[in-house]
Amino acid sequence: MSTATATAVEPAPETTVLRRSWKAPIWFAVFAAVAVIFFGILGEWGDTSTFGLSTSSDAWEIEPVGVASGPVGLALSLLCAAIAVYAFVLVGRDRPVPIYLTALYGVAFVLAFLVWAVAGEQVSLTNLLQGSLALSVPLVFGAMSGVLCERAGVINIAIEGQLLAGAFLSAVVASLTGNLYAGLLAAVVAGLLVGFVLAVFTITYVVNQIIVGVVINVLVLGATNFLYSQLLAPEGATWNSPGRLSRIELPILSDIPVIGPVLFDQTIIVYLMYVAVALIHVALFHSRWGLRVRAVGEHPKAADTLGIQVNRTRFRNVLLGGMVAGFGGSFFTLGNVGSFSQEMSAGQGFIALAAMIFGRWSPLGALGAALLFGFANNLQSVLGIIGTPIPSEFMLMLPYILTIFAVAGLVGRVRAPAADGVPYVKS
Repeated sequence: MSTATATAVEPAPETTVLRRSWKAPIWFAVFAAVAVIFFGILGEWGDTSTFGLSTSSDAWEIEPVGVASGPVGLALSLLCAAIAVYAFVLVGRDRPVPIYLTALYGVAFVLAFLVWAVAGEQVSLTNLLQGSLALSVPLVFGAMSGVLCERAGVINIAIEGQLLAGAFLSAVVASLTGNLYAGLLAAVVAGLLVGFVLAVFTITYVVNQIIVGVVINVLVLGATNFLYSQLLAPEGATWNSPGRLSRIELPILSDIPVIGPVLFDQTIIVYLMYVAVALIHVALFHSRWGLRVRAVGEHPKAADTLGIQVNRTRFRNVLLGGMVAGFGGSFFTLGNVGSFSQEMSAGQGFIALAAMIFGRWSPLGALGAALLFGFANNLQSVLGIIGTPIPSEFMLMLPYILTIFAVAGLVGRVRAPAADGVPYVKS
């Protein structure tokens, strides 16, 4: 057979066709329909929803804002419906739903829900946002840890254990030394040690990353519970009385209504959270180090041929991720409660992992997702106090329901780094 004939009968090379993901538009449409019916048509048309915008410490006070519950709820619900229609158009044209559109939809839906839930009542929007940020801090640090690890190709299921270890050791060291900043350093060390165990087993000994992460979580939980019952509980004055970090007001900025008390009247842990997110984003996407890390997470063999030490890079990132998560765990004790209690991380590490996925393995996206989950967690507490038509049991489920829907329904077409969870054994 001639070369020309052989060439003619050879099948054409297969091309990869990306399948359209209709998940986001469908979920948008479902929730928009719920919003239009319950928050709009069946809303409280004769009531007013009132939102406080100022605190007594603000430089100038803003009067509470009242809005008509029914009309405003319907208008916001129709905005959600319009976004859902536009999302269908985008996917129909084989274009992804942009993250800003998802964020706009989420804000409109939450506002519609708030207007409906607060009908006839008044809530302080500033206090609501303050509490939301406080509950988001460990989630943000945990999500940043996940980004650092998974961008290098290592799945970090052990975020829960790293947060808990950081909370425990920070309380103990701060109690024994009488120095809260020594407790912060101890939290970093605790996260580093947990990260070291994870790195050794998953990278050096190539053990399944999921199994190792789960085992580490159980190990840290058992160790902290044992030490709490043997030392911290009976000798609380010595071992478990660290106190809390004081808030630091930034001049001028802290006096701005709403934004000031929420963002610029915080502890040093929160300010360092701002810095950590910015540094991780810049380092990952605007530096040579970040390019190498992402190369290791996407195509380790190609990175190896270019002279990049794949496993060494992964090892360092897992250690760095552990330090970040451990520092975030110190917020439970030194930034919020002022003492350690058993299982105080309460599954926040797994929600942080979900925030990282919802944020599409991006520091800024993970930050937004963590803030959303923290807001949902605080919202159920606030609405439970003022009383709402929603059963209290459902309100307690709200943060976890939101997590499931966000990851399963709203992520859309997105993938993890190609080599995420795949060990690299140099041939």
